[in-house]
Amino acid sequence: MSCAQTHLHQVALETKDYKTDAKPFWCPGCGDHGVLTAMYKALAEIGVDPNYLVNISGIGCSSRLPYFVRSYKMHTLHGRAGPVATGVQLARPDLAILVNGGDGDGFSIGGGHMPHLARKNVNMTYVLMDNRIYGLTKGQVSPTSQRKMKAYTTPYGGVEEPMDPVLYMLTYGASFVAQSLATNVKMTAQLIKDGMEHKGFAFISVLSQCPTFNVIDDAKYFKGAAEEVSPDHDVTSVDAAMHVVNVGHETGRIPVGLLYRQERPTLDEYMADLVKQAGGGPDYDLRKIIDLARP
Repeated sequence: MSCAQTHLHQVALETKDYKTDAKPFWCPGCGDHGVLTAMYKALAEIGVDPNYLVNISGIGCSSRLPYFVRSYKMHTLHGRAGPVATGVQLARPDLAILVNGGDGDGFSIGGGHMPHLARKNVNMTYVLMDNRIYGLTKGQVSPTSQRKMKAYTTPYGGVEEPMDPVLYMLTYGASFVAQSLATNVKMTAQLIKDGMEHKGFAFISVLSQCPTFNVIDDAKYFKGAAEEVSPDHDVTSVDAAMHVVNVGHETGRIPVGLLYRQERPTLDEYMADLVKQAGGGPDYDLRKIIDLARP
């Protein structure tokens, strides 16, 4: 299957060909190592040409990932990876866009951008590494931290209910939503591959353990709580996807696998149609459309 984001820009490469000279410097046991391995595997299986790959991130431990991937890349401001990636995708819709971020980067300071990436159906793949803690700044609670988490900012435990990024993305209309564990490299790689082959905004939440600052949500806990989505699950139904997630909240189980997928026009397709309506060809200057809209 050809990649929806890369069109015809595919090559025959191995996983090692996507590695840079930079060596990952996450803590030993960090789940982000597994996510990086899964990304290498997914890119090689698709055959993404690194010359047509843009890897964009925000700030945080997880946002260091593009350093280690052979691609064009941008390490943006905290929480701003999504808007930057949107600009890149609209300017060059022929490129494959991969975004990496953490639970704080994506759903705290960057939380206001996530609904719009989903509703606009920007053609990109967003891989969230959710370790339920701020690791880079030495262990403060994040929007996904459990209430019983005792950290620098909550020495007696938290007072807020944790949010669920998967349910959030389903609510706001992401056209591809999936979840995996960093320890399950095979599933994570397959979901990243599926996300990149999907035309539209693909959101993949990967529960990534932080052995240094989060002793509650460790790899053993995630593995024990994970429950693979049933083969009978209707991935075309957002109601069915939300039901699976909500049942998981009630039972303490974490659904993993593909939860939802829908095909619909992407933002760049709508923009291209707008250019045609304004009477322009493929090289039409969008500034002329702005001029037409002025009083």
